[in-house]
Amino acid sequence: MMEIWKQFDKVVDVDGLKKDVDEVAKNGGDSFKEVVEGTYEVEVERLELKASKKNDPMLSCWMKIGDGEYKNSFVFYNQALTTGFGIHNANEFLRTLHSGIDVKFEDFKQYNDLLLDIYKAIDGKLKYALEYGKNKNGYNTCKISDVFEE
Repeated sequence: MMEIWKQFDKVVDVDGLKKDVDEVAKNGGDSFKEVVEGTYEVEVERLELKASKKNDPMLSCWMKIGDGEYKNSFVFYNQALTTGFGIHNANEFLRTLHSGIDVKFEDFKQYNDLLLDIYKAIDGKLKYALEYGKNKNGYNTCKISDVFEE
């Protein structure tokens, strides 16, 4: 059986990767800028149900900034789904995406399918004005304040 590493070496441009690594090192790979509070135009890049670090169910949404100083940076919305309050917050966030899909929680299988359907409905079609901030406990907050068609 072929080792998986050999398969990776065959399908990935290893020489190109090595050049990329050198370029990042030369240009300050440690100069990652943390996105500051503000309003950004974003696209949803990923919307999924996943396990948190505590292995609890969690909604995870990756939003990519489309312009300005933080272009191509990501803002993350994560919501634990272990309480009614958490599921309510996740549902409210999902409704602001204006997918045209009825957002409700029945069980985790259904919710996972719902997230896939919402992503399919908005991917490449909608962009958002995202108000990104922090709450009194220092946690990130994400609020969709406007929707734009692509």
